Amino acid sequence: MKDMPILERRRIEAQILKHVHEVIEARSGTEEADAVIGTAVSRSAIDQGRELASALGHTPDLQDFADIMPAWTKEDALRVEMVEATSEKLEFNIVRCRYAEMYREMGLGRIGHLLSCNRDGDFCVGYNPKMKLTRTQTIMSGASHCDFRYRLEPDADTTGNSR
Repeated sequence: MKDMPILERRRIEAQILKHVHEVIEARSGTEEADAVIGTAVSRSAIDQGRELASALGHTPDLQDFADIMPAWTKEDALRVEMVEATSEKLEFNIVRCRYAEMYREMGLGRIGHLLSCNRDGDFCVGYNPKMKLTRTQTIMSGASHCDFRYRLEPDADTTGNSR
């Protein structure tokens, strides 16, 4: 499964989570179903971030993150337009998202953000909590592109000043 493209993994996960969502929705309502799926996927993203960070053997930086991006873009799953890549920031736009296309085709467009988009910031929690994502729009929500803006927070000394 490790060599399986992430797009394919997400398709399999979505096939299962679709049914879980439907059961929870029938029993407890849409809001509860969304909350449960959102929480479960968030935990999964954090765990995956931790696993990848642990495999590195050091605290990941933005270059390490850039180095693993091909796992998400494999098989043209995402089309990326790089804006800026430095040791302090990694900025890019996604101009095509096959994840969003896939969820819509599966009838899961309404919860696609829970299955995929919300993972992005949560992944950082496990990977490196100093890595922060700012994103103001997504293809999943109808925008022309997703604007990913990652920053690595500076270390603070004991006086509260940045180093």
